[in-house]
Amino acid sequence: MRILLPIIALWLLVQGCNAVGCTDNQNSVPLAGFYSMSTLAPMNVDSIAISGIDAPNDSLLLAPSEIAHQVYLPLRANQPQTEFVISYRQHALDYPEFRDTIRIAYKSIPYFASEDCGAMYHYRITSLIHTTHLIDSIGLSDSTITNVERETISIYFRTSNPDEDDPA
Repeated sequence: MRILLPIIALWLLVQGCNAVGCTDNQNSVPLAGFYSMSTLAPMNVDSIAISGIDAPNDSLLLAPSEIAHQVYLPLRANQPQTEFVISYRQHALDYPEFRDTIRIAYKSIPYFASEDCGAMYHYRITSLIHTTHLIDSIGLSDSTITNVERETISIYFRTSNPDEDDPA
C-alpha cells in the first residue's frame, strides 16, 4: 500500500499537467504551390512579388528577393472574395501589362474548434479566376480550406526548357 499511494499520486500529477490547451493551428489559410507547366514539376520562383489587392497596409506576401516554392494566400473573413497580384520583377518582364491577378471567391464558415481554441473561420472556395500572362492554369485540390496545413492551390507557370526555344 505504501508503494501504491505514491504511484497513484504521480499518475494524477502527470494527468493533471497533461492539459494541452490549444496548440492547433488556428488560421485557415490556403497554401499555394508553384509548378512548371512544361514539366508539371514543383519549382522555386524568385524575382516575383505577390501581394493582396486592397489589403490593409499593402500586404506583401512574397518579396522579389525571396526564393519560394509555396506561399500562403490569406483570405478576408468579412469579404466574399480576395484578390492577389503577381508582379514579375525580372528585367524583361517587369512591366505592369505582364502582372497576373488571382481572384478567389469563397464563403466564410464560422467554426468553433474547442473551448481552449475558440472560434475561427473555415472557407469554401466557390470560384478561382486568374489572368494568363505568365500563369498557364491554377488547380484546386480541395475547395474546403481549414486549419490543416496542406497545399490546396497549384499555380502552373508558363516555362520552357533552355533548349526548347533554341534551334541550335
